[in-house]
Amino acid sequence: MTEQQENLLIDSNEYLKSGIHIGTKFKTKYMANFIYKTRPDGLSVLNLKKIDERIRLSINFLSQYEPKDILIVSRRENGWKALKKLKKLTGINVVTGRYPPGILTNTNLDSFTEPKIIFVCDPWTDKNAVQDAAKIGVPIIALCDTNNQTNNIDLVVPCNNKGKKSVGLVFYLVAREFMQKKGLLRGDEEMPIKLEEFVEE
Repeated sequence: MTEQQENLLIDSNEYLKSGIHIGTKFKTKYMANFIYKTRPDGLSVLNLKKIDERIRLSINFLSQYEPKDILIVSRRENGWKALKKLKKLTGINVVTGRYPPGILTNTNLDSFTEPKIIFVCDPWTDKNAVQDAAKIGVPIIALCDTNNQTNNIDLVVPCNNKGKKSVGLVFYLVAREFMQKKGLLRGDEEMPIKLEEFVEE
């Protein structure tokens, strides 16, 4: 276990505490590879190592872009608080709440934006953003629970995308690692905003 611990982005207990691995009773064939087991109560449990690997991949992917070229979208309220913190720390653009139609496709809008990569908290609730991103051909990263379809998604990050704590933890890790890769945090420098502020209820 210790060897595995060292390779994770954060202590596995933090992952477990956030419920990041607890899926739903429904599972799609797209997400089958990420499922570790099904509990007696019917809930699917996601593989922690795969969750960690995919969060790491998504961060490597994002860090190839400047903050202004990234857009993260969350219609569901469970991502709002963490995304506001992430924006404050990294300067990455976020849309919380209703996704404004046409912001990626209609050049006449004042709010028109041209991200080079999109990250959504749920391909189902954020489907309009996914459709727009697919139309303009920018890569899409998505947090996907066991019940999600993954059409048009370039990088699936398996996790419990319904819980505030698990979504908060993902975006805490994204913010921390992105800041390190971009030189906004030096070496062992602490994050100015603590994990608790990303995940508290």
